[in-house]
Amino acid sequence: MSATGDPTPSWAAFEAAEPALAATVRERFGRYVHHVLATLRKDGSPRLSGIEADFRDGELWLGMMPGSLKARDLRRDPRFSLLANPGPGTDMDGGDVRISGRAEEVTDPDFLAAYAARTGAPQPFHLFRAVPGEVVRVRVEGDEIRFTTWRPGRRARTLGRGNDDAPARELP
Repeated sequence: MSATGDPTPSWAAFEAAEPALAATVRERFGRYVHHVLATLRKDGSPRLSGIEADFRDGELWLGMMPGSLKARDLRRDPRFSLLANPGPGTDMDGGDVRISGRAEEVTDPDFLAAYAARTGAPQPFHLFRAVPGEVVRVRVEGDEIRFTTWRPGRRARTLGRGNDDAPARELP
């Protein structure tokens, strides 16, 4: 059950299912304040926007200015992908992480007022609860790239592949 009383899967459900991967993802998001949100425009083309991600009360929250294009996008089509800021340089310190899923807008005035009081968010604002549908970590280890992925109802799995034509293989 989510912090809003909704039975839809939450960030906390992902953390309970895959604590090690969840800790890595939160750590990567925690390194920087600003991240990149991908939404879909009315014509279906992608829109990339800067955003702050707020992990709080077992949820991943996305707050936005009133009337922002990204909020309009999510109201029209709730699909999103959120990429943690990879940081400076080209070394990808620890790899990159991405959360994709659906964004559910919270409109309850009492909940919004309580959230604003806890976070200092300027009002008015749009608040969306991120429902994770996929979590991915990509990193380079030695001579291979490794992809760790999770989806609801499945265990996380890691695939590795080298810089050749060989197919990816599942790793323990």
